[in-house]
Amino acid sequence: MLKLGEKGAIIQRDNETYAIAAHTPCGIVTPELLRRLANVAEKYNVKAMKITGATRIAMVGIREEDIDNVWKDLDLKPGAAVGLCVRSIRTCPGTTFCKIGQQDSLGIGMKLDEKYHGMELPGKLKIAVSGCNINCAESWVRDIGLYGKTKGWTLVIGGNVGAKPRIAQELLSDLNDDEALMAIEKVIKYYSENANKGERLGKMIDRMGFDTVKNVLT
Repeated sequence: MLKLGEKGAIIQRDNETYAIAAHTPCGIVTPELLRRLANVAEKYNVKAMKITGATRIAMVGIREEDIDNVWKDLDLKPGAAVGLCVRSIRTCPGTTFCKIGQQDSLGIGMKLDEKYHGMELPGKLKIAVSGCNINCAESWVRDIGLYGKTKGWTLVIGGNVGAKPRIAQELLSDLNDDEALMAIEKVIKYYSENANKGERLGKMIDRMGFDTVKNVLT
């Protein structure tokens, strides 16, 4: 039998009810999915629905005995909201929709989500992809961030917005899509092999020194 955490259920302030958030890659939803979420919320008398920082729709105030049936009716997988893993891949609309987008953030983001969402790592890791240097997806405050320019992607690493906020540092620039994906794969592999348990990427960089990390990864 799965534990509540493995079901994506997080205990709430009342210590009686739970919140869940289904995985919605890069925050893209359809009218059909929104209707299904609303129907399930009404069926189980959900207390609130909240768009999260990971661009998921959390359903708050679910009774423990209803959790399995809620997931069954939703027919969706939980988003990776807890644990030492890749939590989320956040994107802006990029060149798919935005008139000032420079690169295809949604396309890259979907590929990253498919490959890395939920991957177990020494610590939690968040990724953001912004289509231009306005950085609407907040790439500079994610463990791994990409943002687009006319000549390609800039890759930044080590940011976070936790208890001790940290701005990311630029690792590479002018990357095409394939180069960006390969560079991120290399960063994640290096992090997986060198970080201490529970250590965020930024803390690992501070411990090892950015120049040391950059020399290995570039």
